[in-house]
Amino acid sequence: MDMSPDRLNAMDTAATEAADILKALSNPQRLRLLCALVAGPRSVGELEKTLDASQSYVSGQLARLRSEGLVRAERDGRTIHYSLADTRVVPIIERLYEVFCPTP
Repeated sequence: MDMSPDRLNAMDTAATEAADILKALSNPQRLRLLCALVAGPRSVGELEKTLDASQSYVSGQLARLRSEGLVRAERDGRTIHYSLADTRVVPIIERLYEVFCPTP
């Protein structure tokens, strides 16, 4: 295994990115938001219903996910639709669903 300084730096960078994503996923509500977005873009109103939470709470969680680079927002008139910006989270979320939400 190549353990050159360049390889070690690349591993450090990758580990930091992974840890940042896992921190964002560690909040159950943010994880639920990302799960809802795997199926496609959703409006804030739709996401409020998914979480059964207030608009301000959902917007705050979405702001955190945006700052982490995991979601993006697109305005359509007065409605803002959110979608996944980093598709690397999709297999992680799918695997978590498979393990923790088994079908009977």
